[in-house]
Amino acid sequence: MSAVATTGLGPIEELAFARVLLDSVKHGSRGATLRMYRPAPTLAFGARDRFLPGFPAAIEAAKDHGFTPALRSLGGRAAAYHRGSLVIDHIEPSDAFIKDTTARFSSFGQDYVEVLRSIGVDARLGEIPGEYCPGEHSVNVAGRIKAIGTAQRVVSGAWLFSSSVIVEDPDPIRSVLTDVEAALSIEWDPATGGSISEVHPEITINTVAEAFASYYAHAEPHTPGEPTAAEFAALPDKIGTHVL
Repeated sequence: MSAVATTGLGPIEELAFARVLLDSVKHGSRGATLRMYRPAPTLAFGARDRFLPGFPAAIEAAKDHGFTPALRSLGGRAAAYHRGSLVIDHIEPSDAFIKDTTARFSSFGQDYVEVLRSIGVDARLGEIPGEYCPGEHSVNVAGRIKAIGTAQRVVSGAWLFSSSVIVEDPDPIRSVLTDVEAALSIEWDPATGGSISEVHPEITINTVAEAFASYYAHAEPHTPGEPTAAEFAALPDKIGTHVL
């Protein structure tokens, strides 16, 4: 597995680059790939959100809070992340198409719970009532706050499993989601939108990043890698998919 680092990309470019890496793995240009990064403030809308009457107002609400609105190609509903978060993109080649997706959600969820527990977080697997972008394989803290949301994209020849870990600075997450969900007329419990640090103030983004780096180093040893010139050249064609 190679660990690819990207720098200098904007919120939409970061989303688009995940698709570029997926294509590279799909076509055999690279093998299994891992990318972890701290994102700029982003409000990633799901495809279903586009069809709600309040979608234009939700886009403006995201902008008002300083979050770049973007459309993600993965499943789910509106989700927010920022510099106090860690995004993990894990991409693998695969001969199976639309197979083992549920098992993958469960396996990654269990592993992520163990990673957080290893640094003292009261992490639990499962949806909590009223959470935003609900999912049965979300990871929460103490049954109170959604900490990790996961999604995946499967194409012929490869899969992408993407996760956002909300570690620090809960107020912007809760504030932007409150206004975005109100615009979309989606009921949720704002208490579920926060960060790991609300329950565990001693936990920092660096602590979490180091824990996941250690996990991957043992589970799937990897070597540092860089994006290729061909991948950067392919990026503009992917950006339009995510622009709102």
